[in-house]
Amino acid sequence: MIRRAILGLAVALVWPALAMAQDAAVAPLPRVALETSAGRIVIEVETGKAPITAANFLRYVDEHRLDGTTFYRAMQAGPGTGLVQGGVNNDPDRILPPIAHEPTTQTGLSHIDGAVAMARYAPGTATGDFFVSVGPTPSYDAGRPFSVDPDGFAVFGRVVEGMEIVRAILAAPTSPTEGEGFMRGQMLDPKIVISRAARATEP
Repeated sequence: MIRRAILGLAVALVWPALAMAQDAAVAPLPRVALETSAGRIVIEVETGKAPITAANFLRYVDEHRLDGTTFYRAMQAGPGTGLVQGGVNNDPDRILPPIAHEPTTQTGLSHIDGAVAMARYAPGTATGDFFVSVGPTPSYDAGRPFSVDPDGFAVFGRVVEGMEIVRAILAAPTSPTEGEGFMRGQMLDPKIVISRAARATEP
């Protein structure tokens, strides 16, 4: 009888902890809503798979550093495919220190249609600029044959609402002269304003 009572008490104590752990494991990922001059875009942020990159993006959001920035670049790689890029655009009043690179070979994420990744120069230089893949762009993954960059770009989320807005931005007019080097002709004119970036209250 005593043994059964002890066993019952142990189960009673362990079960809530197991239930809480299970709930935590299936907790929904945070989402960020970008209110833009072209429409609303919602990004689901992969805090579990890309913790460094996701935390950096959420810090820019929570500190309102993306409010008033723009989508400023649209690069078309083919019919209806490419990327759109936005963020702080090296604004010294908005920029935070660069973060460590989280390659897709480490996170298991990929540049699928709607993937959101950090823009950067060398690995470890990403700050507050990001891009959205329009159509699958596996050449931006790390370690892929014929990849744009062997280290790839750090995917940290995906668009779950508003891909039609992203596609419209990709098709928006660009300046024929603005931009340096290979980005000449890819700068949006006019730019798409991100009036507000905030965590979405509902999934």
